[in-house]
Amino acid sequence: MCGIAGIITPNARNYQEALMKMTDAIAHRGPDSAHHEFYENAALGHRRLSIIDLSEGGKQPMFSSKKKECIVLNGEIYGYQDIKSQYAEYPYRGNSDTEVILAMYQRKQENLIHDLPGMFAFAIWNDEKQELFCARDRFGEKPFYYAFGRNNEFIFASEIKAILASGLVRPEVSTEAMSHYLQHGYVSTYQSIYKNIHTLPPAYQLIWKEGRVNISRYYSLPKKDRVISPSDAKDEFTYLLKKAVKKQLVADVEVGSFLSGGLDSSSIVALVAEFLPKQTTISFGYDHEDSELKFAKEIADKYRTNHIEVHEKKQDLATSLLKISPFFDEPFSDISFIPHFEICRNARKNLTVVLSGDAGDELFGGYNFYRVENQLKNHFSYKNIIAQFGLNLYQKVKPISFVSQNNIKHKNILDFHRNFVRNAFNTEERLALGISSKYEQPYSFVPDPDSLNDLMRHDLETYVPANMMVKSDRMAMANSLEVRTPFLDIDFAEFCIQLPEQLKLTNDNDKIILREAMGSYWTETIRKRRKQGFGMSIKTWFEEENLIRLSDQLLKDPNQKIFSYVDFKAAQKFLNRDHKHWNLLQLALWAHPNKKYF
Repeated sequence: MCGIAGIITPNARNYQEALMKMTDAIAHRGPDSAHHEFYENAALGHRRLSIIDLSEGGKQPMFSSKKKECIVLNGEIYGYQDIKSQYAEYPYRGNSDTEVILAMYQRKQENLIHDLPGMFAFAIWNDEKQELFCARDRFGEKPFYYAFGRNNEFIFASEIKAILASGLVRPEVSTEAMSHYLQHGYVSTYQSIYKNIHTLPPAYQLIWKEGRVNISRYYSLPKKDRVISPSDAKDEFTYLLKKAVKKQLVADVEVGSFLSGGLDSSSIVALVAEFLPKQTTISFGYDHEDSELKFAKEIADKYRTNHIEVHEKKQDLATSLLKISPFFDEPFSDISFIPHFEICRNARKNLTVVLSGDAGDELFGGYNFYRVENQLKNHFSYKNIIAQFGLNLYQKVKPISFVSQNNIKHKNILDFHRNFVRNAFNTEERLALGISSKYEQPYSFVPDPDSLNDLMRHDLETYVPANMMVKSDRMAMANSLEVRTPFLDIDFAEFCIQLPEQLKLTNDNDKIILREAMGSYWTETIRKRRKQGFGMSIKTWFEEENLIRLSDQLLKDPNQKIFSYVDFKAAQKFLNRDHKHWNLLQLALWAHPNKKYF
């Protein structure tokens, strides 16, 4: 795991100082070493966190055997040893996964991307072609940003802060991205918060040549569901998940696991136990009656792990926010980023790499709102105008259920999902705040508005890369920790995406396939568990005086920078110690003028 940066421009050596500032800005991503290489028209930089091939053989930027190409890579290529054997003609000098990409490029050029598994963001400079080839992994696990400088320099990096540190770009805020953030609590995976700094979306590749950029999608989620029996599904699920976990345990340092005590992380820990004689697990918990620590300990005891518990310590929440928020470079309102930072910080004391159970809910149907949407779908036909008319009349006499209310309000479950689930400010509220722009994210497929599986595909292309993977990457890298996600192994994820809906959830049950395949690996208590959030509620956090003082400082002063973007008077109506209030507070923290690069 590392940080990458580069500047493509004539007389690239003249940009040595700018490149060093870029890599220094992301030193937390790779504290072990920093290196820079130069061609006449390309400057490449790298910060290294040593995971595989700890010797000089893993050093980046890495030249090809002929030195006509040079690569910088952030990420891990799982199963790279098997890939390496398919390119035996290449004169390897080390044992790193990075060199395998160079071997693939020698033979296939940019077509290599179709055969490349893992989590990655990389750039390869081809000096003969005077061309830069870049790509990002399929699910957005690793970030990639780019911009054009004041003299048309092409600049790229793992994080926005590195691009800003170059001094070559003056950022301009995007009102479209601001609107998306206010609605969803995060910036779209197709945008950055700045209109002149771009993100390469997941599953896209980029080619720079002669000052022009061409980006294209190289991968799309499978669009059709499979026909498969429950018994066959269970067997294939188990086989593919074991294979994914085994591949992600490859490292020259110890690999541990996050353990929440939920179904997903418990499954990962159980399978790791089949491949390692001893593993380290780490859990984070708040000291209250709903803490998950007791569940995590059950699994840790079952598999006799070296278990580490991180307990909440009452501390200055405002100070934590001021310290952690800048790592995002953009407004980000997922409340769980604070405990996530803490578990990563504590994990780094003992580990360099950990496995995570992220994305299981989107693959197996684990969220409560998926079950609500299943009820909405089956309640009665959205297209039954007479039924809707009758319900409208009936609710004037007697209260009707949540399901019935939303059946009236929304055209279909896709409409409900887009406009109700994980939404903060609606269109009217954003207009009141002075944000009239709107952004509709493109998809790799045309969703069926009545398909639960397509809602999960929707989340895999929106929420997972723009929220879940951003949180995972930034909080882990803030602590120089690598986090791997076995559920996003391409073979396993594709299998789960195509499973029939009835193998994922019903009105009464969730994660059916996971429970069937992995239930025997859990304790009885874990088998009975339902989804539980990571952290405490926003309302509870707003009971802390220090957070209210910070909020008052940032949101009740019309001279604060946030009010360059949203209307001050309108914002005051939303300071009700709820998720909208939190959303505005995170926006204010991002906009705060004391930030380093503003």
